[in-house]
Order: sequence, then structure tokens, then C-alpha cells
Amino acid sequence: MADQFFVVEHKALEAFAQQLLEGAGVAPHRAALVASNLIFGNLRGVDSHGMQLLPYYVEQLNGGLIDGTQDGTPITESGATMLYNAANGLGAVTSDICCGHAIRLAKENGIAFVVARDANHFGAAAYWGRRISREGLIGFAFCNASPIVPPFQAKDPRLGTNPICMSVPGPEDTSWLLDMATTTVAANRIFKAYHNKQEQIPAGWAMDKEGRPTTSTNEAFHGLVMPLGGYKGTGLAVMVEILCAILGGGAMSTEVGGLRVKDRPMGVSHSFIAIDPARFVGATEFDNRMDKLTNYLHTATPGAGFDEVLIAGEPESRYENQRREFGIPLGPGEWQRLLDWASKFNIAPPPYTAA
Repeated sequence: MADQFFVVEHKALEAFAQQLLEGAGVAPHRAALVASNLIFGNLRGVDSHGMQLLPYYVEQLNGGLIDGTQDGTPITESGATMLYNAANGLGAVTSDICCGHAIRLAKENGIAFVVARDANHFGAAAYWGRRISREGLIGFAFCNASPIVPPFQAKDPRLGTNPICMSVPGPEDTSWLLDMATTTVAANRIFKAYHNKQEQIPAGWAMDKEGRPTTSTNEAFHGLVMPLGGYKGTGLAVMVEILCAILGGGAMSTEVGGLRVKDRPMGVSHSFIAIDPARFVGATEFDNRMDKLTNYLHTATPGAGFDEVLIAGEPESRYENQRREFGIPLGPGEWQRLLDWASKFNIAPPPYTAA
């Protein structure tokens, strides 16, 4: 049934993800990190950056497009900056290392900027922003991506969805966590709809290959993703391209590969920024001022059709609370793709309930 979902307890699903990665030749400690990154996406309701990605990762590992043995190595370190060679390793693995360097450098200097080139898909950017903010630092994460987005007024793909993330530390893990694509939606939401045989997507998500707006999932899958806010989204995407690929000397625009590209590695670039608020107003005063700002936002009168005002990260936190208790739902298309790889590796799937 097209509307049937398969619900799996999150720890069992994470263990299953790790097994599939190990089946593709990834060492257990690296596989565990990638699995954690994917489950983070699902737990927070960002299913486009969850287990849906795993078959792509496994296919690229099996095809030699990702080197699952690599951790990468620094190229240069100068003051608060580092340029890192990800050496075509798994995106979650090299991103974790780069975040560690950003945290170290920020605690030494008050701020840090780490750029990695020749990297791969790093999952949800929020995972890396929060990785930094859990250390009491403001964390930023950026990534250029596969060229599936046309510049404003064009129909030729030249840019990626190029996500922007900022995570603010706070007494409850993070007090503000923004993670957004520079398109109306992340491309993987369209891929998810396609694989789950959804016929329509909302207006404003995508265009067909001629640059015409479409709500057809099939046309969108073979077409283009819509820039966020027209020229504003294009401007933000180019900003990310500069902070990642141009600054790091990596592949940019049409030079970048992708999850569905089978003739070359992805070769994206990642950027991580860490800022120590204690170097400015002090950690306690920073927390107090964030609380004050949050209160200003929460106490705004809701507009028509809404009963509350939320801040960045709150909807995802609510999803996480629910899914930790009730499990993670997987659509029929993505579930079957996972089962197909499990069968190839002779791995038993985790228990599930149909919903």
C-alpha cells in the first residue's frame, strides 16, 4: 500500500544502519558515526536527511565513489583557520573531525573557521551545528551541493541546495537551531516523495526541466529545485558556494558530483565556524540575553490560523520527543530499498510495526 509506513524503534534502526554500512566495508567506529547522523535526521522529522540517504551512501561505497577508509588530513592550519583535505571520505566522518578542530581552535582563539574540500554528503547540517554548540560555542555549518538548482531567471542547473545552519548553545542543549536549504525545500524531500510513489508535491517546491513550476513529483524528480525567494535564495546559495568551494579550493557548481551521479565522486566542500560567546558579553550574560530574545518571540500574538509562536529548532525537538517514544516511520519505497541492501549483505531487518 502506498500509504503504509513501517515504524521502527530508533535504536534498532540505528543499529541496522550501522550493520548495512559495515556490510559495505566501513569500519565499525565510522559506521556508528554515520548511522548516528542519519538517525538524528529521522528523529527530528527531517526524513529527507535520514535513512533515506543510506542506500545512496552504500551504493557509492560499493561503487568506489566514496572511500570509507579515509579520515582525511589537515592541509594548513594558521591561527584560527584550517583547510582540510577530506580525501573523499564519508561526510559524517570528516565533518566530525573538522568540528573537533573548530571547537579546539575557537577555545584557543575565540573564533574558528575550518573548510574541508573533496568531501561527501554530511547529512543534516544541524547535526554539525549542534556538535559545536554542545561545547558552549555558537556553531555554523555550510555545504555546497550537487548542481540541481538554476540561478534566478535561468533553467540550467548551476547551484546546489547549499544549506545554512546556525546553532546557539543553551541550558537545554541548544536554545536556537536553524537548519535551512537555500531552496524552498531540500532536494531529498522531492526524492523521498518520488521513491514513495507520491504523485503530487506542494506548489513552489520545484520546476520541470524547462524551468516551469510543477507539482508533479515525476517532473520534479527529473527537473529542478526552486530557489528560496527567487533571487534571494540564489544569493544565499552563492554565498555558501564562496564560503565553501571557492575559499577551500574545491569543486564548485557543475564540477560537483552528487548522490545520483555514478561517474565521479561528489567532491563537495564543507565549512564550519565556531564562536565563543564568552569572549564577548560572557557566557552567562549571553544565555540571559538569548532567553530574553526567545521570550520576546514566544510572547508575540499568534497570527490567524496559529495558536503559538515557535523559534528555530522547536518543531524538530518536538518530533524528536515523539519519535524517541513511538519510533521512526519509513515510507514503503525507502523501506524496500533498505531491505534490498540488507538481503545483499545477509543482514536481518529490525522489528517493525505497520502504520
